[in-house]
Amino acid sequence: MKSFDLKVHPRKDLGKKDARNLRKEGKVPCVLYGGDENHHFFEHENTFKNLVFTHNVYLINLDIDGDKRLAIVKEIQLHPVTDKIIHIDFQEVFRDKMIVIALPVEIIGSSIGIKAGGKLRQRKRYIRAKGLIENMPDTLVIDITDLDVGQSIKAGDLKYDKLEILEPPYSLVVGVVSSRVAAKSMEPLAEAPEAEAGEKAEGEAGETRE
Repeated sequence: MKSFDLKVHPRKDLGKKDARNLRKEGKVPCVLYGGDENHHFFEHENTFKNLVFTHNVYLINLDIDGDKRLAIVKEIQLHPVTDKIIHIDFQEVFRDKMIVIALPVEIIGSSIGIKAGGKLRQRKRYIRAKGLIENMPDTLVIDITDLDVGQSIKAGDLKYDKLEILEPPYSLVVGVVSSRVAAKSMEPLAEAPEAEAGEKAEGEAGETRE
């Protein structure tokens, strides 16, 4: 896995008032759990942008005022209007223990179906996998060279050394469809309901953690 060095400051005061004050100063309250105890800390929002707004998944070398730990991002809460980062949950991980993480999918190869005029349809951009940190790759590479029109690759078809794929076996990952099917799938259905106005941005549906 790619690594990311993150140096942060421990929070001396907890609670909603302190969290609001931090956010007013452009800082993000965070928590690390999964180890001996929970650790609360903060840092300026700019510190997290390359960690949050990316397709990559990182193993984080976390330095909490000299206390060094390994972690992964578990949950990110964004402001529903501004998309500013308002809270991050980190999970502590250990090199001798299995972890579960969603790894990005990397499609390679020139499909024979696409060469024949088909269209690529990718259903999953991340796939949950279980394994030791040292066996976690940067991406899960999927070769579509032999994929013809009408064929697909499901989660159960994927095999990686020393990793266990946790998605349902029949879950579609990527496929090649005919141009006509692809065009039809883009046409609005006459009786299709409009998107619910109540759809919420990540972190809005639940109460913000402080």
